Amino acid sequence: MANDLSVTREGDSLVIRIPIQSPTPSSTGKTLVVASTRGNQKAAIQIDGRDLYIGVNAYVYAEPKGGR
Repeated sequence: MANDLSVTREGDSLVIRIPIQSPTPSSTGKTLVVASTRGNQKAAIQIDGRDLYIGVNAYVYAEPKGGR
C-alpha cells in the first residue's frame, strides 16, 4: 500500500492520501486494516531541510467495541 502514499504540504498543513482497501485482519486479529503504510515510509518532502517520514494505520475493530 505504501507505493500509493501521497504526502504534500499545503501551507501549515500536511496532507496525506492513502487508498482505502478491503479490510484485512491485523496480526492480532483484533482489528481489520483498511489503509496502512506498513511501517514508516520516507515522504517526498522535507521539513526544515530534513526528510519527513510517515507511518499511518487506519483500521476498524473486528468486533464492535462496547458502549457505542
